[in-house]
Amino acid sequence: MTPLAFVLSGVLLVFAGALRAGGASLIRTPRADALRDAAADNAAAARVAHLLEDRVRLQPAISVVHAAMLVAATLPAAWALTALLSGWLLAGALVALAVAVVFLGELLPRGFGRHRPRALAYRLSRLLDLATRIGARAADMVSDFEDDEGPAEDAEQHDVDDRREIDLISSVIEFSDTLVREVMVPRTDMVTIEQTRSSEDMLDLVVEHGFSRIPVLGDGPDDIVGMVYAKDLLKLMDEGGGPVQVSSLMREPYYVPETKLVAALLREMQLNQTHLAVVVDEFGGTAGLVTIEDLLEELVGEIVDEYDTEAPLVEVVDGGWIVDGRLSVDDLNALLGTDFPDEEWDTVAGLVLELAGRVPIEGEQFEHDGVILVAERVQGRRVGRVRVSLGALPRAELEQA
Repeated sequence: MTPLAFVLSGVLLVFAGALRAGGASLIRTPRADALRDAAADNAAAARVAHLLEDRVRLQPAISVVHAAMLVAATLPAAWALTALLSGWLLAGALVALAVAVVFLGELLPRGFGRHRPRALAYRLSRLLDLATRIGARAADMVSDFEDDEGPAEDAEQHDVDDRREIDLISSVIEFSDTLVREVMVPRTDMVTIEQTRSSEDMLDLVVEHGFSRIPVLGDGPDDIVGMVYAKDLLKLMDEGGGPVQVSSLMREPYYVPETKLVAALLREMQLNQTHLAVVVDEFGGTAGLVTIEDLLEELVGEIVDEYDTEAPLVEVVDGGWIVDGRLSVDDLNALLGTDFPDEEWDTVAGLVLELAGRVPIEGEQFEHDGVILVAERVQGRRVGRVRVSLGALPRAELEQA
């Protein structure tokens, strides 16, 4: 029986080490990367993205299962050693067993997983998903027991306060893992001006769009050579100078890679007193631009002032609605009275990507539970506008709705 006990301990220790390595890799995996890989029909990446949706409970749940597996791995080996040895030999063997369990089941796997984000988490996604479910259930049982034993007064207020704290912590955690490409204004939506244009043309752009900074193009949209500030234009006008070329007014642009974390960029922009950065892709082309307001909105929510004139997120049209891709799935469900899934995607654009399993083509149509969604506008990999109609309802009822 003793050989079988050692084999059982070894198997459990291997599973415990794999769980610890996968957990370390999972924590180091940006959810944005997992979502991107999931959009490429990677089922393991989709599973990882779902797990990373609730980071607050992720680590405790995995730790509960990991600790239980280490204990389970130790018991058979300790029993076998007790049957084989005695005295100082037994004491030394038990100490060596404890060191081996900690090293092989905790320290070594954790270091291995930290240096292999994404790939290891994808490979062990099923094990991580199962461990998270079991660990979360065990944590809930402990929490329910403590709630039953403790005082019930002010429980509702505590729940509200706890939810607010969790929402704030989750927002900060999501912010720390968000990449610049997720919050930037894409190149197709940028307002730019050629360097050969005049200051009068620049003034027209500022008045028309209300932007205080305009990127300056050189040879094309991938060649941003400068940035013109509206205050420099106003200074020129105040001095009574005539029209000049935009190139004489532009300043040096600030470039950042699209894979940069928004938390790091926010610190850099604060340090450098920069309000706008040009986002470049891996080939050096222009991917878009990002402002310090875009970064703050990712953390605290939409910031709207009296000068913002954005188009409404929902527009009623004949036979349905035209919705902005940024509209949340929850708001769409409230509008239609439906129950679209929102576990993987937060916005209508993400929902269409999930239904399509890829980037859709403009005009492509999808149906879910009697609701028809048509990709009205697709810009690169981004779904900008979606036409929504209730195909299962008669027209009279639809118009009444």
